[in-house]
Amino acid sequence: MVELAQASEWTLVPDTPRDVEALREKARALVRRKATYAAGMAAIPIPGVDIATDIGMFAKLVDEINKLFGLTEEQIAKLDPSYRVIAYEAAMGAGGMMVGRAITKRLVTAVLKRVAAKLAAKQAAKIVPLAGQITAAAIGFTVFRKMGYQHVDACAKVAQELLAAKAKR
Repeated sequence: MVELAQASEWTLVPDTPRDVEALREKARALVRRKATYAAGMAAIPIPGVDIATDIGMFAKLVDEINKLFGLTEEQIAKLDPSYRVIAYEAAMGAGGMMVGRAITKRLVTAVLKRVAAKLAAKQAAKIVPLAGQITAAAIGFTVFRKMGYQHVDACAKVAQELLAAKAKR
């Protein structure tokens, strides 16, 4: 991955499809690590603690993944306008509503609402001692990992689209 000097080009993003795949795997490993931590927090038998932690951790995770792929709001703002359009169109096409956007707890909460049923089951499971905590941890891990993987895939798709556009020039 080479840092490009021109102001109209992006910086610190993958330069080849192989780089995109390497970053995808690195980001997926990061997601798994954070999902494991989220699962540990879900096992704490105090309702609500894990959800607050999940929101904060997921917001930070999305920022880290965006930065890894060179797709933070600031990095995209430095793109040539035609590349910016490609990045946002690719993000929307991939369902990546958090690609290239400032990540707020409000945005993460909106995303978490998509998986509200699983979160409700996770909270309800905490009522049953031990088995409920294990179930809550498993659900927490699965939901966090799935959402993280979806974001990684959206970022990878945007990076691939940008590479394809760059190759056409």
